Amino acid sequence: MGLAGYYRRFVRGFGGIARPLTKMLKKNNFHWSNKAKVAFQSLKDSLIQSPVLALPDFSKVFVVEVDASGYGIGAVLMQNHHPIAFISRVLDIQQQSLSTYEKELLAVVFAVQKWRHYLLNTHFIIRTNHKSLQYILSQRLTTSFQQKWLVKLMEFDFTIEFKQGRENLAADALSRHKAVDCQTITTLIPESNMLNRIIRSW
Repeated sequence: MGLAGYYRRFVRGFGGIARPLTKMLKKNNFHWSNKAKVAFQSLKDSLIQSPVLALPDFSKVFVVEVDASGYGIGAVLMQNHHPIAFISRVLDIQQQSLSTYEKELLAVVFAVQKWRHYLLNTHFIIRTNHKSLQYILSQRLTTSFQQKWLVKLMEFDFTIEFKQGRENLAADALSRHKAVDCQTITTLIPESNMLNRIIRSW
């Protein structure tokens, strides 16, 4: 599981595939079952077949699109409108009681910290549907949450841009998915129906 977890962001639905194996890691809970056997084989197959959406090009600008809902946050890492990785997590009870502004800020901090290895020492763009976040570096911070999170962003070189909610579809969908696992970092695989259309026409 440690080895598989290293590649989890490249496997679609990693949390769901690995759930029977993850449950076995709990104390006194190791019981090899048919579900565990199927999960083990599926995980092996996923690791040798799952492609990465796109490889990052460090000569181009990274774009991080983020969104927060009542119970989750999501983000997409992109270059030239091409997604490189997706990430999402569930908010805990304390975080769910935060203001919308603070949830959006938490989404920014979460994404930037997770993709730190891509974003450090380069200028990148953060896009959010919360307009007031554009001025985070010049606003007066009123809570300890805001102060703590802003410190985590100070080492990065970024610009925050406003993107209307109806245009921020990928991050919005990730933040609102009720079944999202807070430990799951996945990269989704784009699908095409071209092959099926060719088969049907033939």
